[in-house]
Amino acid sequence: VQLQASGGGLVQAGGSLRLSCAASGRTFSSYVMGWFRQAPGKEREFVAAISRYGGTTNYADSGKGRFTVSRDNAKNTVYLQMNSLKPEDTAVYYCVADGRYGAVLDGSGGSWGQGTQVTVSS
Repeated sequence: VQLQASGGGLVQAGGSLRLSCAASGRTFSSYVMGWFRQAPGKEREFVAAISRYGGTTNYADSGKGRFTVSRDNAKNTVYLQMNSLKPEDTAVYYCVADGRYGAVLDGSGGSWGQGTQVTVSS
């Protein structure tokens, strides 16, 4: 599967952004989807994951209560709604797809998008 992330940008602290990740192919619903991020000089970290039909979601502690992951299988797209953004949320955000939930959670998933930059100013 090929993934194309979009929706990043520059926002002030406290603002919101919605990231999108569009997937190619006709088997989108067979993939667990997730989001990771990587800030300059830091390791890539897990942000959120969502099961094939959206019934299960997981979030990193850093995003709980502020981020919401969702998907629209008819549109082959996964979203990450980010509210109450903080400067420490500044990073390149990547979407990931894999058939295994564990592989998305631990970042070993097989398919990655190109990333979209999110910059939060203070």
